[in-house]
Amino acid sequence: MGKSKSSEDKNSKNEKSIPDFHLFKTLSKSEKMKKTKDFSKQFRVMESKNFALKNYDTSASFDIDPENKMLLAETLQLGVEALSGMQDILYAQDKWSVLLIFQAMDAAGKDGAIKHVMSGVNPQGCQVSSFKAPSPEEIDHDFLWRCQKHLPERGRIGIFNRSYYEEVLVVRVHQQILLGQKLPEELITKNIWEERFEDIRNFEKYLHRNGTIVLKFFLNVSKEEQKKRFIERIENPDKNWKFSAADAKERGYWDDYMAAYENLIQNTATKNAPWYVVPADNKSYARIVIASAIIHALDDLNLEYPKVNADKIAELNEIKKALLAEK
Repeated sequence: MGKSKSSEDKNSKNEKSIPDFHLFKTLSKSEKMKKTKDFSKQFRVMESKNFALKNYDTSASFDIDPENKMLLAETLQLGVEALSGMQDILYAQDKWSVLLIFQAMDAAGKDGAIKHVMSGVNPQGCQVSSFKAPSPEEIDHDFLWRCQKHLPERGRIGIFNRSYYEEVLVVRVHQQILLGQKLPEELITKNIWEERFEDIRNFEKYLHRNGTIVLKFFLNVSKEEQKKRFIERIENPDKNWKFSAADAKERGYWDDYMAAYENLIQNTATKNAPWYVVPADNKSYARIVIASAIIHALDDLNLEYPKVNADKIAELNEIKKALLAEK
C-alpha cells in the first residue's frame, strides 16, 4: 500500500504477523476476540487511493506444515462456533443486517469459503445469492437492481457470490459487454468507471446508514495456484463439472483483471464498507481470515439478546409455575 499512517498500512508483505495458533487455544474469550480483531485488521483496506495489490500475499505468511494444518482446522472450528453464537443474537435482536460480498478469480475458493465459514450458522438467518451473466430482464434495469432484490433483512446475514462489482470487473475487461447493456450512447463515456465507483460508494453508504453492515472479500489467489486447481478439476472426474473452456479463456486476461481489482479497491474501500484482501492459496487459512473479519464486525455491533420487561418476566414465571404443577 501507500505510505499513509493508517493502521491498514501494516498490510505490506514483510509486516504481516504470524498467528500463534497454539497460544490462541489457551486464551480467554475476551483475549481471543482481541487477537481475532488484530489478525483480521492485517487484511483490511479502508479508504486508500494508494492501495497496491502487489503488497498483498496470496499465501499464508508461514509454512503450512502438517501440524499447522491441524491447528488451522481447529482454529477455524473455533471461529465457526463463535460466528454461530453471534449470528443467533443478531437474528434475535432484529436490528442490524450483514452483507458479505465475495469476489475472486475462478478457482479462488469462494464457494468453499462460504460453505465452511457459514457451516454453523442457522439457515433461517442466512441467505446466499449467486450472480452470473445478467438476464434480459436484469439488463432492462440499472446495474444495481438485481442485487438490491437480494439484500438481507434485519437480523440476517446475506452473502453475495459475485455481485454488482462484476460491472466494474468483467464488463471493464470485456468492454463489448457494455455495448449490449442498452445504455444510451451518450452515457458511455471515458468516465463511466469512475461514475460507477461513485454509485457503488453511495449505495454502500446508504446501506450502512440503514443498518446493513457491508464487508467485501477479494480472495487473492496466485496465477500459479489457479493453474494447479484447474488441472485438478480436469484430472478429477468428480470436479469436471466445475470447469469450462470459458474459465481457461478468462485466465488469459489475468493482468487486466488484476488491474481492475486494484482500481476498484482503490475507489470503493471505505471505513464503513471495507475490502479484505484474503490470501487464498491456502483454503483453510483464507477461511480463518474471512471468519475473523466477520466476527470482528459483529463484535463491534455490541449485540445482545432482547431484554423483556418486569411484566413479561412475571408472566413467564406464572407459566413456569403452571407447567411445574402439571401432573
